[in-house]
Amino acid sequence: MPEKSLSNKVAIVTGGTRGIGRSIVIALAKEGADCAFTYLKNQELANSLVKEVANIGRRALPIQMDVRDFESSKNLIEKVKETFGRLDILVNNAGIIRDKSLMRMSKDDWSDVIDTDLTGVFNTTRACIITFLKQKSGNIINISSVNGVHPLPGQVNYAAAKAGVIGFTKSLAKEVAPYNIRVNAVAPGFIETDMTRDLTEEYKNKFRGLIP
Repeated sequence: MPEKSLSNKVAIVTGGTRGIGRSIVIALAKEGADCAFTYLKNQELANSLVKEVANIGRRALPIQMDVRDFESSKNLIEKVKETFGRLDILVNNAGIIRDKSLMRMSKDDWSDVIDTDLTGVFNTTRACIITFLKQKSGNIINISSVNGVHPLPGQVNYAAAKAGVIGFTKSLAKEVAPYNIRVNAVAPGFIETDMTRDLTEEYKNKFRGLIP
């Protein structure tokens, strides 16, 4: 049997129990990686994902934390290294939406999205970058959004955060490339997840209108 492409590698996926994050954890495990994943509240979903990864033949480590908290991000990295002995991949996936017109958007609506979707990327990346620099290897994948490139109305907080993730990625990629560290961003369009399932047809049609 050929060796899997990520055999003996260790990955962290933030926001790993639902939607895109869950699919990323499963895909990494199928390629041979052991995975730590973060979640905010749902212990049941976390436990089911651990079992799913175990059925693939890999190990999973669920860590309940809020990516908005920098100290928790540092503890995350230490816990993963303590458990698995190494760290090779960081996938910054955790994100939320608080869609409203700017006139109706509260300061908390703005801050919650920026702090989770953008500052959260800084927190976990800053916490792991020393490890990657010391070992002169590492892979960072930031999940941005098509809304960071082609924003829609009613999402100034989300669009700003995801555009920020793209800028963060481009700058950091140049900074750490000499150390054999790769930094990339992925900007998905709408995918049916818990976060997008309740969007109105009117809103979905606005996005469909952007498709060439």
